[in-house]
Amino acid sequence: MPDDLEKAKKRLDDEYGQVRRRLDDIHDRFDKLISAQPEDDLRGLLKDLEKRVRKIRSGGLFRHGANGHARALKKYQDAKTAAEGPQVQKF
Repeated sequence: MPDDLEKAKKRLDDEYGQVRRRLDDIHDRFDKLISAQPEDDLRGLLKDLEKRVRKIRSGGLFRHGANGHARALKKYQDAKTAAEGPQVQKF
């Protein structure tokens, strides 16, 4: 693998791992919502879940989140295409 492709793959794996590790927060909040009783604040539980999903998607102030993964994926795909060389079509 060329150096650029290796770096892009490492970055992609890192971004993926960061997002995957934070998915437990979503699972915890979703479990609270699923186990809610009629007396519980469903609106508050949904708001908490939405807030966590938004934070993981956008990454917040110091993390990239899923947006960072999308950028890393695009760079990896571009590097992979460049490493494969030009595509020649035969007619």
